[in-house]
Amino acid sequence: MINRRHFVAAGLAAGGCATVVLPVKGAQLRRANDVVLLGPDNVRLSRMAMGTGTFSGKIQRALGIQGLADMLHYGYDEGLTFFDTSDTYQTHPHVKEALTRLPREKIVIMTKCRAQTAKEMRADLDRFRQELGVDYFDIVLLHSVTAPNWSEQRAGAMEALAEARENKLVRTYGCSIHSLEALKTAVNTPWLRVALVQINPIGVRMVADPATVIAEMRNLKAAGKGVIGMKILGEGAMADRVDQALRHAVSLDCMDCFTIGPANRDELSQLIKGVTAASEAVNAG
Repeated sequence: MINRRHFVAAGLAAGGCATVVLPVKGAQLRRANDVVLLGPDNVRLSRMAMGTGTFSGKIQRALGIQGLADMLHYGYDEGLTFFDTSDTYQTHPHVKEALTRLPREKIVIMTKCRAQTAKEMRADLDRFRQELGVDYFDIVLLHSVTAPNWSEQRAGAMEALAEARENKLVRTYGCSIHSLEALKTAVNTPWLRVALVQINPIGVRMVADPATVIAEMRNLKAAGKGVIGMKILGEGAMADRVDQALRHAVSLDCMDCFTIGPANRDELSQLIKGVTAASEAVNAG
């Protein structure tokens, strides 16, 4: 079994086992540090986010506050401006440390919370600002929605997020989606501006098979939503097929950007190079 901390390097070296899914021949070369515009609010961010939540953040927290902050700083120097965190990952302090050495206005911070009511959401946003040392958030998501009627269950939290956007405390908002029923609801929910969706070519840690999820992702895009991919490597399940996973990710015309949680700086460096290599391979046909 490949050590999780070295799965990216091993996977990129194992090019012979890769297959291309949904190729887009002649498409523009895609790089991890491309600037893309997300959703109706046109939030400018890098194509790849640096995730801090692998196995609920256990992998990244093992680096320590300074170690993870240093990795985020390295990624920023390589053009990655999209930082993915969450209350449940317990990595707000790590991102805060990284921000002490970086220009806040050039960083896109996405966090997530489990608030149900407006009161809970307002309290979470106040606490999160303290934990991260920021005045506003770029993206806030309702975390891990699963119920078909989540838009009714969490209506209070949704209202508070809309209010926070009006007050410029949040630039855009949406949901992290963890069931097929919730995904279908997201497509038809006008409130939702951004969706975080599980997608990889083998269907691991996903809400349904890839074809079904991709169809709903296309529906999201058609409805004007921003779409962010997660579980791109199946949370380590594609350790020996990283190139296949990245080729799949860069081939999707229904995904604006994606998040991957590297275990260390070397792994992050391999991912950055791997996204470009994957796009070159797809374009070559």
